[in-house]
Amino acid sequence: MLKRQTTGSVVCPSCGTLVGVNDESCYSCGRRNPGLWGYGRALRDFGNDLGFVSLVVGACSAVYVATLLVTLLLRQPIEMRSIFSLFGPSSHALLVFGVSGTIPVFGMGRWWTVLSAGWLHGGLPHLFFNMMMLRQLGPPTADIYGASRMIIIYVLGGIMGFVCSSVAGLIMPRLPLIGAGYYTVGASAPIFGLLGGLMYYSRRGGSSLVRSAVMGYVVSAVILGILMPGIDNYAHGGGFLGGYLAGRSLDPLKRERMNHFLIAMACLIVSGMALLASIVTVLPELIAAIRSG
Repeated sequence: MLKRQTTGSVVCPSCGTLVGVNDESCYSCGRRNPGLWGYGRALRDFGNDLGFVSLVVGACSAVYVATLLVTLLLRQPIEMRSIFSLFGPSSHALLVFGVSGTIPVFGMGRWWTVLSAGWLHGGLPHLFFNMMMLRQLGPPTADIYGASRMIIIYVLGGIMGFVCSSVAGLIMPRLPLIGAGYYTVGASAPIFGLLGGLMYYSRRGGSSLVRSAVMGYVVSAVILGILMPGIDNYAHGGGFLGGYLAGRSLDPLKRERMNHFLIAMACLIVSGMALLASIVTVLPELIAAIRSG
């Protein structure tokens, strides 16, 4: 539970200088409200990512379980079509929670699903591998950009990834090795956003170590995307591009500011609203289908 601090000093999230918990701005870097309304120390206890990685893992796991429950309520079979879709929810269950892609976005007008799809997964291995990648890439991205900017990069990378995938499915022909997202879900699009942000940092800061690590992930993902069916390479590429552009805009060599924290909170709130909107828009049909089944 978050405990509010009303007296004493805290560490400024931007520059690491000790400041008063009620100071209006940091005397060293000028960040406004460095005490974060008295919750700065409590938030730092969650780690350098402010607990974001744990939040995503918990939320994605909870949504995955919820999609399985809806699948069972609709009396539909659990998917077992490929390695990544083992123990996967049905397409109807994914639609309830906000699957994105060409058909939902352009065919059904569910444009907000570019925000919700990153919290859904098509199977247990799909969930496991994405969460493992997030645990590997989230902390170093937070170290470089700060937790708030890392969250912004993650969300914007996901949006760009699902937009690119949806548009590609609309205008590009069906290609045998590059799957377009007629229906698409998964945290891999925003995770590729983190890779894009790290790649920009490697160029901006001249870090060959970060660049080689990012290239290792990218090459592995490209090979896997070609060899494995059902992988949305357009979403991966779009997510990487979105993360790169977001990283360039946020500039990792400049200090994190208070407005970054507010934007990050807005990104999380809007993402939650997108999930809720997906559920609300199909709730009457879902209830009717469960009763009739």
